Amino acid sequence: MLGKFVSEVNGQQLNAAQQVGALQAGQNVPLHQAVVAMEEASVSFQLMVEVRNKLMESYQEIMRMQI
Repeated sequence: MLGKFVSEVNGQQLNAAQQVGALQAGQNVPLHQAVVAMEEASVSFQLMVEVRNKLMESYQEIMRMQI
């Protein structure tokens, strides 16, 4: 499940980079489409980082438990 999530975030990052590259190359890409793709990639990455942080906190809490 995490691998799928990471690959989806990676796909959004690649899509945003492709949109920006096409815009810089002068191709017929609307500016708002490139900006939206960049923001979607940014929000997805932030979400992935927060999920990772919560998972790490949970793991550390479990490790602190006494048996």
